Order: sequence, then structure tokens, then C-alpha cells
Amino acid sequence: MATSESSSTSAFVSAVIFNGLIFFAFLLGFLLLRPEHKRIYQPKTFLESIPENERTEPLPSGWFAWLNALAFKPDVYVLRQTGLDGYFFLRYLKFVIFISCVGIIMLWPILLPVNATGGAGQSGLDLLSFANISNQKRYYAQVFLCWFYFGFILFAIYREFVYFIAVRQAVVTSPQYWNRVSFRTVLFQTVPESYLNERTLLGLFPEARNVWINRNHKDLADKVDERDKLALQLEAAEVKLLKTAVKNKLKGDKKAGADVTVEQGVTIDTYVPQNKRPTKRLKPIVGKKVDTIEYNRSKLAELNPEIKEMQEDYMSAKKLNSVFIEFSSPEAAFDAYQLVAHHLPLHMAPRYIGLHPEDIIWPSLRFLWWERLIRTYATTAFIVVLIIFWAIPVAVVGLISNITYLTDRVHFLRFILNLPPFLYGLVTSLLPTIMLAALMAMLPIILRLMARLAGAPSHSLVEMHVQNSYFAFQVIQVFLVTTIASSASSVVTQIINDPSAATSLLATNLPKSSNFFISYLLLQGLSIGGGILLQIVGLILFRIMSVFLDNTPRKMYNRWSSLSAIGWGTLFPVYTNLAVITITYSIISPVILLFSGVGFAVLYVAYLYNLMYVYQPPLDLTGLGYPRALWQTFTGLYLALVCLLGLFAVGKNWACIVLTAIMLCFTVFFQITLQDAVVPLIDALPKSIEMEHAHSLGLDRSSPAGTNTTPTLTEKSGTNNVIEASTAHEANRKKAKFWKPIFHFLRPDIYSSYLEMKQTMVPDWPVPEYTVEEERGAYDSPAVHAVAPFLWIPRDPYGWSTTEIDKTASVIGISDEGAHCDEKGKIVRDGLPPDYEPVKHL
Repeated sequence: MATSESSSTSAFVSAVIFNGLIFFAFLLGFLLLRPEHKRIYQPKTFLESIPENERTEPLPSGWFAWLNALAFKPDVYVLRQTGLDGYFFLRYLKFVIFISCVGIIMLWPILLPVNATGGAGQSGLDLLSFANISNQKRYYAQVFLCWFYFGFILFAIYREFVYFIAVRQAVVTSPQYWNRVSFRTVLFQTVPESYLNERTLLGLFPEARNVWINRNHKDLADKVDERDKLALQLEAAEVKLLKTAVKNKLKGDKKAGADVTVEQGVTIDTYVPQNKRPTKRLKPIVGKKVDTIEYNRSKLAELNPEIKEMQEDYMSAKKLNSVFIEFSSPEAAFDAYQLVAHHLPLHMAPRYIGLHPEDIIWPSLRFLWWERLIRTYATTAFIVVLIIFWAIPVAVVGLISNITYLTDRVHFLRFILNLPPFLYGLVTSLLPTIMLAALMAMLPIILRLMARLAGAPSHSLVEMHVQNSYFAFQVIQVFLVTTIASSASSVVTQIINDPSAATSLLATNLPKSSNFFISYLLLQGLSIGGGILLQIVGLILFRIMSVFLDNTPRKMYNRWSSLSAIGWGTLFPVYTNLAVITITYSIISPVILLFSGVGFAVLYVAYLYNLMYVYQPPLDLTGLGYPRALWQTFTGLYLALVCLLGLFAVGKNWACIVLTAIMLCFTVFFQITLQDAVVPLIDALPKSIEMEHAHSLGLDRSSPAGTNTTPTLTEKSGTNNVIEASTAHEANRKKAKFWKPIFHFLRPDIYSSYLEMKQTMVPDWPVPEYTVEEERGAYDSPAVHAVAPFLWIPRDPYGWSTTEIDKTASVIGISDEGAHCDEKGKIVRDGLPPDYEPVKHL
């Protein structure tokens, strides 16, 4: 029978070998394919859908020259290409690498020898963990090192908050953000009915410029959606008709042995009989079958005037209880956002600033305050229940990771012990980690649905909601349930024999469950990190699925121009949880720090490359996912300290319990103090920043936005203060160079201040410009200004596309420019869609 030590070593070796081989296979594939497949691996360097001034500089073509060039990109350039969210996600990965490396330097020289000579008779990785300590006097090494290391992590988190606030404030006051309509606009929800008129709102907010009272345009939106659906069906049917006709013509030519010219008067019906034309059913399976082209043309002819009439009369729709208010300046908008607008609880709240019109979930703007409360409680309850029941399959995964110990009681499982060592290691290490990753991949769809049902008014706020709930799932299911199940399965026989010793046995075997998470870190860092580099899904979708699915010019263009997208709400929690696992086991099993550092380093390179060159800029959370991830990282400190308390309690070292409890209390006190200090600064714009920003633009804060005037006496006094602060700031930057790295780390308030970030971390993004019409209709419901799609069909050599255009143009716009059928009847796209417009972020 395999012993626990041999199974631990076998599982670890198998995980290293398997994940290492997978990583190098993926890396080799990436290195071979990258130079030749630029659309997959460098689309952001040339795609026409990306404005030229926003494209990324191409990388060198050598096998490893790209890595050197990527590694030395300055932070401001990374920020320019990845946005605030991408930059701070990468910063979080670097943060975990940093604390892992410092942990190795700080902990390994003491803890590894202390553990290795602990005398408990462990072997393999367990030899280097807390599990090998038999003398409780050695616990003092764990206690005092946890003080120093966790104290360092607390300070590192503090300085990350200082850095984040300074960078975010510097960037959102840059012209690229400051000139956006969205940064002058505040959404107020649960507005009382008596306030739902423009005059009252303008009286409440004298600096308001535009007011959009949201209205119920559901009927109009449904008709617009129906028109879009019919139009795209018509486009696909027209393309299919032309393709079929051309192919039938070519077949006829091939039989005749020559190219037979289409005679005058011979129509497309000659080559596509009526019974071969594209058809559809009006209802699934049992519905009447109709000619798609003829039916959709007639329906579009009916819908267009109906939609136009409703759009012209859109102001008569019923008012909803929410409004968008655009202010004369971002300063005025932030002032309104930060004040209490109404005397009744939950009225004119919640409120949001910086929401892009294209990001808004319009149906969520109608909820009353009590409806929102009910939805919030109901969805939260559902998620709690889901967490509880999700524990069952996750616990099974934890049991599999230590299945060896179950064979004493579950005899039919003993065949596993006879497997070859490599297969045995795969079953006990790789299989459960893959099962766990697959289980967690099913959750995002459910959690995003819950966020929408709870009433989140924008897709970006859905992601923020999901970040919280998905992190709870990650910690409870991936970490806690798996840890408990893994620890329980390793001592199940002893617990059955002596139930009174359950607590002691579980605590003693807790360090051994770190082996599972080392395998999990290897899977995430090496296998998944390598897969991110190779872009397996992108390769499959672009090279294989496109052959079967892209049968119209529009679909071809969409496949070509659409970049891979990521969701911050589900991406951040995965790696925040890995950080929590690393911190929790850093004292108990310090060897985990090595695998965390290596895994996160691979992930950092993979995500840095893809965010710079592959992924499209996702929803703009203005970096707000980062502070949430930092707050969630405190979970690792609390779990680590609680686990140490449990281990010391089992060892009955009361002095260590007291010392650890002191550190736990200090951590709680530190977090509460830090929250009081930084939370008001995370999503607000302090008045001092407004003054400094106005000074940098040469503006008088007392005058309307955008007016250059001579500063008043009061403004001059404030300007002098800014100049003095800038002078002092510059003097602080000019310390002796040897001490600069130390000062830089210890004094983020100086070296990561707003003034410093304003000088070094503001990208040269293009400044948005808008027409009067764009500003005036920015926050109208999309259905109010929706236009019919412009159909895109390929040109054929026989003039049939021109005939189809003539038949359809009176109903809906249609063109055959930019695509054609080649000599084999295959569609070739050689231009942009006829209705192409560059994306403009409001």
C-alpha cells in the first residue's frame, strides 16, 4: 500500500512533470505560430477597427526578442495600451510575485531548517511544513516570522492603495477622461415623482446642462430588436441565394465544358428554383414555412414607419424613476455625485458617475427603492444557497485529492494503489485540480445573471457585483471546502476509530493539504498560463469555426475585427483567491511561495502580452476592481492567523496563541483604520485635486468650465499653495540616489503622490470630441435614435446582386461594395461594411 509520504511526493512530481510538459508544449506552439499568425497574436498592431493612434507598436519577430521588448515597456505605455483596469490587474499579479519573493527571502532561511529538523517523521514536501514540528517550543519561529511577514504585507497593501488613488486621480483628470460626456454626467436612481421634471431638477442642481428623464421605451426597443433580427435574416438569405446561384451556374459551365455567358433576361430564378430559395418557419418546428427574402422584406416595410412614428413621439412614453444629469464641468458633476441629494432615505440614490451610454443596462433603470431591496436580498440569498450546495461536488474533488487515505475503508477504490506511479500521481493531483477548475468555470454565467436581476444599471457594475460573489465562491469552495475535505480524507480512518480526536487530527493534517494547492498553483500558472499565451480558443474559433460559421461578409468581418474579451468580475477573483491561498499557507508550508512566485510570473507575462496585443479593451471600471482585490487579499491574512491559532491550540502553546491573537487584532485594527482613510478617496474627486487640476489648465475655478480668466485673489492664494507643494515635492524627489529605492518603498505619499503620477503616468490618449447632436442625445435610450442595419451582400459576376439591391433598397439600405464571389463561388471580403463607423466612447 502506498504511504501518505510517497503519495504526496508522487502527486507533486506528477504535477510538476505534467504541467511543465504542457507549459513547454504551449510555449513552443506560441513561439512557432506567433510570427506567421499576426491576426491571432498581434491584432492590436494593425486592425483597421482600431484607430491608428491607439494601436500597439509591433514586437520584434525573433523567438525570444519579443520577451525582452515586452519586459522593458514603461509603465505609462502599458497603461496607455491596456487601460486603467488592465494596468491594475497586471499590477496585482506583480504584487503577488513581490510578496512571494519577499516571503522566500524573509521566511525560508529560518522556517525551512526549523521545519526540516522538527522531528515529526514526515517526508517529501511535508518535511518542509509545519506538519513536521513535534516540539511546541519551535512554534515561536512561526509566530515572530508571521508578525514580520504579515506586517510587511499590510504595509505593502497600504502603499498599493496610495499608488492606486494617485494614479487614478491623475488619469481621470487627464483630457482623455475629463472631456468625456460620461464624466460630466451623473445617474440618479429612485427619483421621487415630484422631481421628475426638468425645471425642478435644474433648480436642485443649478450647474446642470442637460437632463435626460428615463422613459419606458420597451415597446419601441422590442420593435427595433425585431427589425434588426429580420434585417440580418434577410441579409443572410440574400447571401445564400447569391452563393447558391453562382455555384449552380459554375456547375452548369463545368458540365458544358465552357464558360457560358448569362444571356440577357436570364434571372437568378433560372439557377435557383422557387423550391430551393431560402426559407424559414414562423414558429419553431410546427410554424408555416415562408420564403425568407419575400417575407422579411414585407415585414420590414411594415416595421420601418411604425418605428419612425414611435421615435418621433418618444417623449410621450411613461417616465421612469431615474435621470441622467449632465453638468457644466466634471467638477460640478463630482460635487453633485458626492452630496446627499434628498432628505428621504434611499431616494435619489444610488447614484453613479462616469457610466458610458453603451455600457448601460436600460431595463434596470426602472426599479423602485423597495423593489431594488427585494431583488438584492433575493439574489444574495440565492447565491448563499448556491454556495452551500456547490460544496457537495467541490468536497468530492477534495476527497479525490487524498483518495489514498479512503482506501482503508472504501475497499473498491484500492485498485488505484496498483496504478503506475506516474498515473497514480495524475489521479491524485491533476484530476482533482482539473475537476475543480471545470466546476468553477460554470459559475460566471449564473452570477452575472444574479447581478442583473439585482438591478445593476450597467455592465461594468455587473462585473463589480460579480467580483464580490465570485470571490466568495472561490474562497469558500476552491479553498476552504477543498482544504477541509482534503484534510478530513487524509485522517478519515483515524477519526472513525477515535472520533474524539477529530479536531486534533484535522489541525495536524491541515499543513498537508497545501500539497493540493501547490498542484493547483502549477495548473493555473503553467498549464493555464501557457494556454493563455497560445490562445487555443482564439485559434480554434478563428481558424476552424470560421470555416463553418462565417457564411456572410458581415460575419467574416466581425470574426476578423472582433478581439477576445475578458470579464474583470470573474478574472480578478481567481487570482485574488490564489493570493489568499499563498498567504494562508506561507507560514504553515512556506515552500508554496516558490510555486506562487513562478506561477504568477508566467501568468503576468501571458496577460501582459495579451492585454497589450490581443485582448480588446474591456468595460471601463476605471481601475476600481483593484482596490476591491486588495481588500479581499486581507482574507488570506485572517485565514492564516486563524489556522495558526488552531495549530497552536492543538499544540497547547498558550504564549503563541496570545501572540498570534495580538497580530490578528492588529490586522483588524489596521484594516478598519485603512478603510476609514482611503475609502472616501477611491471613487471621489477631492477638492484639492480639483484646484490643482484647474491650476494646471490655467483656469479660474469660480468661472464656467472651459473659460480662461485671470485667477481671483482667492484663486491666486490657492495657486501659490499648489506651487509651493509642487516645489516641495520636487525637492523630495531629489534625494541621494542610493537611498531612493528604500525611500520610494517607505514613502509612497511622496514618490507615488498625485503630482508625481501627473508627471509620469498620464498616457497621451486622444482627446474625445463630440458634435452637438451627439452630446444632446448621449443618454437617450438607444431605441430612440436606432437606425435600420445596412445590409451587406457580395457582388457576383453576373449582375444578380444588383437586381437584388434594386428589389430591397426601397425597404432597407443594402450594398454589395467590399465583398464579391470569386471564380469558385466562394465569398471574399475585400473591404469594410457599408455601415462601418469608428467606435466613439462617450
